[in-house]
Amino acid sequence: MSHTRHNPYALGLDKNTANFAALTPLSFLARSAAVYPNRTAVVHGKVRRSWSETYSRCRRLASALRKHGVEAGETVSVIAPNLPEVFESHFGVPMAGAVLNAVNIRLDAEAIAFILQHAEARVVLVDREFSEVTARALKMMQYKPLVIDIDDTSYEGGSLIGEMDYEAFLAEGDADFDWQPPADEWDAITLNYTSGTTGNPKGVVYHHRGAYLNAMSNIVSWDMGQHPVYLWTLPMFHCNGWCFPWAIAAAAGVSVCMRHVRADEIYDSIRDEKVNHFCGAPIVLNMLNNADDSMKAGINHEVKVMTAGASPPAAVIEGMEAMGFAVTHVYGLTETYGPSVVCAWHDEWNDRPLDERARLKARQGVRAPMQEGLMVANPKTLEPVPQDGETMGEIFMRGNLVMKGYLKNPSTTDESFEGGWFHSGDLAVWHTDGYIEIKDRSKDIIISGGENISSVEVEDVLYRHPAIMEAAVVAKPDEKWGEVPCAFVTLRENSGVTEKDIIQFCRDGMAHFKAPKQVIFGDLPKTSTGKIQKFVLRGKLTD
Repeated sequence: MSHTRHNPYALGLDKNTANFAALTPLSFLARSAAVYPNRTAVVHGKVRRSWSETYSRCRRLASALRKHGVEAGETVSVIAPNLPEVFESHFGVPMAGAVLNAVNIRLDAEAIAFILQHAEARVVLVDREFSEVTARALKMMQYKPLVIDIDDTSYEGGSLIGEMDYEAFLAEGDADFDWQPPADEWDAITLNYTSGTTGNPKGVVYHHRGAYLNAMSNIVSWDMGQHPVYLWTLPMFHCNGWCFPWAIAAAAGVSVCMRHVRADEIYDSIRDEKVNHFCGAPIVLNMLNNADDSMKAGINHEVKVMTAGASPPAAVIEGMEAMGFAVTHVYGLTETYGPSVVCAWHDEWNDRPLDERARLKARQGVRAPMQEGLMVANPKTLEPVPQDGETMGEIFMRGNLVMKGYLKNPSTTDESFEGGWFHSGDLAVWHTDGYIEIKDRSKDIIISGGENISSVEVEDVLYRHPAIMEAAVVAKPDEKWGEVPCAFVTLRENSGVTEKDIIQFCRDGMAHFKAPKQVIFGDLPKTSTGKIQKFVLRGKLTD
């Protein structure tokens, strides 16, 4: 005789305020301010603020935003380098129920205008170094947001273009503002724009739950412990600094801010502030490797470095390790809150020669502690490829460290989640030990100095030149930047245009870092259907 089995756990054990709270990284700040009120939280030149001061400032920011009419779910943008104000906005903006949009400071006015308009930014915090480009962007917009100036003394140029400065804005806020956690941990916390592979960038939406979990994932995967001293070499506009503003708050660490990324300033900060953690693209590591030995003197403590971007050459990792810096290699995308894959280290690898250790570390790795799924699979069937270190497939991820989706772009969101996995567009092999290693990028994205450059976007500018008949842009390996754009161009007859002319034309039409560093003239190889064969062009650069 069959009967329905009774589940004794199904009844009377529901969620309530005593046993459930929405996950939000804002709680990390409240805890550190309560437990370690007098410990240093932020350092910027002569500015030193404790966790209690930082918490008060973040609450003032939230309160001031509310007083100026910013409502839940509205966007607040910030255009500034790694300053305390950007760190504070990672807490103050979502405390107001708003969504933080940290804008890439390397973009041109046209791209900034698109982002501010697409995000429907209600308020823009802008540092005076970027006031000119922001002012140009604002002129292109129909709807004008409230502009607040960040009047930072570490930059002498620029002008103030806002209605008031940041400190005056904070003075309008309440230090005891009674902020509330999100009603739902799935609510948006930040908006980050990718470099679009075709045309305009896409707005990637993060939620409180993912931000909380990736902050914790960073602490666990990097063994950060309590009170790490973290140097801001990685831009906070890039995937919200890989979620490290929230990780530092969780660990009650120190945020050492830095306007410009320079070798002497990095070494000085490491020495003077006893920095023991920083992140950076391979270009930053290369710069530190090649710095004068006099800069490196007097550093006697262990420094942990996390790197990602274009796969770091083994030689770069080797150079850092030889200096006594412990390198951790991670991989991720804007769509995965930054690092969601880590090259987790095994103690038994310690005895291997340095060059072999560096080669092992150059692999992208395995899923991060808080990521649920990672595989290399056939992009059409989603069938995992054999773990033989040879068969290529696309990298797929799933879990809490994957974005909510693309803002106002449901079709692309659905496409990227097809089959219940996030499609990265990166091609890799899967090794026998379960570690993945990227071999190519199916999207033809060029990662230069940690910044994404769309080959299609560069080609679009090239095709505007009256003398250019055909153009294709591919990544060229570069010792300093990891890789840079190289343009292959077919000119119209008797044009007389030089490489220098074309590079300048591109620099006039887009952000300078996106312009080709080299132009090669000639006919372009094509398939029988007329498609340009980029792999042939890449081969010419590595032959």
